[in-house]
Amino acid sequence: MTREDIEFDSCGETIRGWFYPASGAEGPAPTVILAGGWCYVRELVMPYYAERFAAAGINALVFDYRNLGVSDGGNRQHLDPWAQIRDYQSALSYVETRADVDNDRLGVWGISYSGGHVLILAAIDPRIKVIVSQIPVIDGYRNMRRVHGTVGFRKLLSLVEEDRRLRAGSSGKQLYLAHASAVPHEEISAWPFPETYETFAALKASEAPGYENRSTVESVALLMEYHVGPFLGRLLQTPVLMIAAEGDDLTLWDLEIDAFNEIPSPAKRLEILPHTTHMTLYSDRGKLEVAAGHATEWFVTQLAAGK
Repeated sequence: MTREDIEFDSCGETIRGWFYPASGAEGPAPTVILAGGWCYVRELVMPYYAERFAAAGINALVFDYRNLGVSDGGNRQHLDPWAQIRDYQSALSYVETRADVDNDRLGVWGISYSGGHVLILAAIDPRIKVIVSQIPVIDGYRNMRRVHGTVGFRKLLSLVEEDRRLRAGSSGKQLYLAHASAVPHEEISAWPFPETYETFAALKASEAPGYENRSTVESVALLMEYHVGPFLGRLLQTPVLMIAAEGDDLTLWDLEIDAFNEIPSPAKRLEILPHTTHMTLYSDRGKLEVAAGHATEWFVTQLAAGK
């Protein structure tokens, strides 16, 4: 499938991505913006979804956040959730300038960390008419506390405090930690799951060489300030599809279901994928196919059907 290299400005930084034109479109077409989760670059899984959307007659734009991948940004591997949300909004502003985009039919898709971002985006940006939130992060503090366990969480907090003191000085230095580790009992990482390390290492070798298994420690501090809860009550009419994985103990499917139940919009749907973990939605193409099918059907129904 053809795709176009694109770039746009976001808060003074150049953001780069790919635009997938809608197949068979005659005139402006509905458009979905996609961005990834923790340390993701645009090559990671997202092109698969973008191709599915484009084949169904929906433009798709995949991009790297600032500080990651091929996008600009001097503080490399720094993950600020609000900066990432602003990058999504800048992507929306970019597609609004294109003649092949119908500005009245815009949607956003997110996975893991960005699965939370799209819930916030739908609450704060009226341009967004529909969203798909897949295995989202809901409450960063509770997430970190549960996945690290009591002793591990103590070590994580100590590292965050060490980094905060270092950054307060005049050295210009900061600390980094791994995204994931093969030996989480020996090495502090943001997401202490061996299967996360193994899956992303395989994806880096096969399709995403720009992926780096590290972030700033401050990124974790910002994650622990992150909570989508205050925004859910604003989703009064926005069509929301949430896709959860049965037994997901990485982004915590019980928190995801609680969040879904707090959304007042009558136009919402919850899909729980059986016999699926958080990471098999990256490593198992069969399970990815199921999730992509749900997302595609939702966007077609809400953005494209009958237009």
